[in-house]
Amino acid sequence: MIVDCAHYRDGRRQHEGAMPLEQAAERCRQGGFVWLGMFEPAPEELARVRECFGLHELAVEDARAFHLRPKAEQYEDGTELIILRTARYDDEREEVDTGEISVFLAEHFVITVRQGIASELHGARSRLERRPELLRAGSSSTLWAILDQVVDSYAPVVAELEHDIEQIEATVFSGAVAPTERIYSLRREATDFYRAVHPLLAVLTRRLQPGKAPAELRPYFRDVHDHLLLVNEEVAAQRDLLATVLEANIAVISVEQNKINLRQSATMEQLTILASVFLPMSFVVGFFGQNFDWLVRHISSFAAFLAISVCGLLLPCLLLYAWLRRRRHRLTPSVPEVSNAAPRAVRPARPR
Repeated sequence: MIVDCAHYRDGRRQHEGAMPLEQAAERCRQGGFVWLGMFEPAPEELARVRECFGLHELAVEDARAFHLRPKAEQYEDGTELIILRTARYDDEREEVDTGEISVFLAEHFVITVRQGIASELHGARSRLERRPELLRAGSSSTLWAILDQVVDSYAPVVAELEHDIEQIEATVFSGAVAPTERIYSLRREATDFYRAVHPLLAVLTRRLQPGKAPAELRPYFRDVHDHLLLVNEEVAAQRDLLATVLEANIAVISVEQNKINLRQSATMEQLTILASVFLPMSFVVGFFGQNFDWLVRHISSFAAFLAISVCGLLLPCLLLYAWLRRRRHRLTPSVPEVSNAAPRAVRPARPR
């Protein structure tokens, strides 16, 4: 839909409220420029805009699609298409929402097509209308206002991402295991944010070239470029830091897994020792539970029963002790004895 459409001349807005497309196209021939703002327009609306302002069909097709990287293209009729990526941090979901702004820039008109909830431009229009000295510079002033608002909106996103990374970093380096899915999510958001910020440097660098912007607007574009450079460095550092945090978290997970394996080994060792203690008892119980005729006839008193049972318990225990001692002796490395005596001198062989 059309959000606003205004005609600017001599640094001021010439009317109140929006105007129809046909009237806006007619005002372009009266001097000044027209700024038409649209939000997620239907294909029919874009077709009407193309007919009224004579836009290139490929430019309209680009404005209809959602791009991953900002770019700038110049067409033969003098119209320039600049595509920007916007970003906004959602505190409730702790995620970065992205949007897109397509700017059709010509000498007598500016058309902005916004997509996504993170692409609001009312503040940029209001700010520019309070600067008549910049509006007199022509349609390029609207591009500066849009770029300035988009780059300024990057700063809160960088700060919130930095806060999330610090929380994850504190969790990992405290020895606790952080959710790996959260680290991957932050790294993906940082990567998408980097794709929105880094290519915009080329767009602004091109705008600073001679003849691409009026002389009175060049310092303002340079200021936006400096802010964007700072944001780009911070986002690149966040990507590298998240990669380090991910590697550290994997190392912490490995250490925790080793601790679990050691505890399981210690538990199995205790269970083995306990089973070894009860093994002779099981042997005695099984031996006397066989009901052989010899046992029934020869164990006629408590003393006989005690002698056979004690011998039956001691013999397996002694055998088990001897086996464990021999096994420990085999596993212990032998250390060669070092003699304190001085080495004997080797006598040279007598020549024959």
